[in-house]
Amino acid sequence: MAHPQIAAFPRLAERNAKPTRAIAGQNTLITRTIHDLAYDPVRDEIVVPKLFAQAILTFRGGASGDEAPIRVLHGPDTQLTEPQKLALDPVHNEIFVPLGDRILVFPRDGQGNVAPIRVIEGPDTQMSADNIAVDPVHNLVVVSGSARGQTVGAHKEQVLIFNRTDQGNVKPRAIIRGPKSQILSAGMLTVYPPRELILMSVQAGDGEQASPANFVGVWSIHDNGDIPPRWTIGGPNSVLRDVHAIALNPKNKEVIITDKFLNAVLTFSFPEIF
Repeated sequence: MAHPQIAAFPRLAERNAKPTRAIAGQNTLITRTIHDLAYDPVRDEIVVPKLFAQAILTFRGGASGDEAPIRVLHGPDTQLTEPQKLALDPVHNEIFVPLGDRILVFPRDGQGNVAPIRVIEGPDTQMSADNIAVDPVHNLVVVSGSARGQTVGAHKEQVLIFNRTDQGNVKPRAIIRGPKSQILSAGMLTVYPPRELILMSVQAGDGEQASPANFVGVWSIHDNGDIPPRWTIGGPNSVLRDVHAIALNPKNKEVIITDKFLNAVLTFSFPEIF
């Protein structure tokens, strides 16, 4: 059965909208760049990885101005080396940080020079992880990146699925990779546990970062092998050019996507996945 492409129509966010609050200043410990963040709706906290500070910062959800973080993970025992992305599991109180050939797992309330409670690493993982998402309902960790140690031709990027509690040199329970997957460059991802889905931004152009071939693909957590996306947003000659972060609005059955080339946030109606 063919997987249809969704003809979703975007709603472009207003570019000049003013924030209700801003966290900025010397006491925040925020340095030049932030590549990711996570929000804990249970405890109303914002968690931010800091590349140059080699730290994970946690702020109150209502933090504003030059306000210090309420917790900081930092120090040699953390093994943090230039963290850029993270995922938060508010159900099991854990923070997951991908660092290329390793995934570090910390307690959500960890403070200071705290060692990881688990580390996934080793040749059997086949992992060079850039992006990460956690499905706390099905106890899964999903990572995207290049295929470490594998000879797979042009389609060397992949999605790996691990058990949430895995540690050490473990094999992934599933690998999505190959020509049918259309994954030439695996990007940021999110999961939707109620429908057992993975959504990932894919740069599928001819080597150009901004391309009308770029799209967001949707796979199942049960997919394994050279599997095409079940649905896509974007693709040839779509409005999308350089897709990055993805968020879901189940209430309105929408997918929200950032596009670096367009310098915009776009919202697509996507009732098929909800």
